[in-house]
Amino acid sequence: MPNKYTYGNSGRNILQADGLTQLDVTLAKRFSITERSQLQFRAEAFNLLNQPTFSAPNATIGSSSAGIVTSTLNANRILQLALKLSF
Repeated sequence: MPNKYTYGNSGRNILQADGLTQLDVTLAKRFSITERSQLQFRAEAFNLLNQPTFSAPNATIGSSSAGIVTSTLNANRILQLALKLSF
């Protein structure tokens, strides 16, 4: 067994991260108010399933956090509503 915080005999590319998994959805509806004016309603959701995607493990040899995942690649779920009036 190699000493702590040394290279050892591990192969290449053994620290891998998952692929980014995120579902973004937009729903929009247009309403006619008069012949020339319209109202558009939009509802947007980013990372709808609120599924975290973890970043790659720390690959700095000699660091006390080597091999530890410390962050995520995506943000938490974000919901956004909007109204647009065209005239």
